[in-house]
Amino acid sequence: MRIASFAALLLASWCVMTLTHECGHLVGGACCGATLKEAELAPWRLPYSLHSPDPHPQITLWCGPILGVLIPVSLAWLIHRDSAWFIADFCVLANGSYLTLSWISGDRFLDAPRMLAAGTPAWLLASYCVITVSVGYVRFRNDCIQCLRSSPE
Repeated sequence: MRIASFAALLLASWCVMTLTHECGHLVGGACCGATLKEAELAPWRLPYSLHSPDPHPQITLWCGPILGVLIPVSLAWLIHRDSAWFIADFCVLANGSYLTLSWISGDRFLDAPRMLAAGTPAWLLASYCVITVSVGYVRFRNDCIQCLRSSPE
């Protein structure tokens, strides 16, 4: 039963992370006057959104990882349950890991290279990645241990 609960939490975490991250881009684009051309939110595919024209691409791009962390963490703080923190900590780690890996890959369609091309300073992107990956890793690792720990019988 413990493994099934763990798997369900991982699935929920992935869905929350992809939805909040991509909706962050949609909110950012809408707030700064970008025109949405296409969007895909299904969690079983790599979600994306394309805005053109986008008068403030840094805002549109940064709203994804910022809201992708703030929304789940805020909800976990309000709900105050271990399962909500599991999901939130996954989102923190996943957003930082995604930006780190997209930066390393250099794929021009992924967020980090687009952020750098839009003028984001490398130190700012690196700071976000270091903070979210380190804090997210420690917290999510502890969540996994707690979730999988045998209960005394």
